[in-house]
Amino acid sequence: MWVVDTCIVLDIFENDPAFGRPSAKLLHKLLPHGLTISPVTMVELSAAFSGDLAEQKYFLDQAGISYHEPWTAADTEQAHAAWNAYVGAKRQAQTVKRPIADILIGGFAANRTGLVTRNPRDFTRWFPRLKIQEPSVISPAP
Repeated sequence: MWVVDTCIVLDIFENDPAFGRPSAKLLHKLLPHGLTISPVTMVELSAAFSGDLAEQKYFLDQAGISYHEPWTAADTEQAHAAWNAYVGAKRQAQTVKRPIADILIGGFAANRTGLVTRNPRDFTRWFPRLKIQEPSVISPAP
């Protein structure tokens, strides 16, 4: 099952002019393999839906994205190791600030097929074996 990052869901929900269509096409291609979001993404999406959980669930259901995948102890262990690596790098001024949400999403995705995101660099350093799918965005002609 592919884990869909928050940015991809927002691209589609907001019909982003640059990323909406490519993100939707990639999810359509991956749909037969199963799509889910992490509990962290479920929370992050709240503001986009003005806190309307029923509307948010309806949108995800229509998109074929599950939001029922449970967080496991293995997810915590993946995120735990990645956060430790991040803090060590941060203390040595070897990295920029990284939101804990990305570490948690990466930990969740590491125990599934992989992650669908357009921000692969936010994850690859902390999860080097994580499979990542990124939408192809073609720049509009000048």
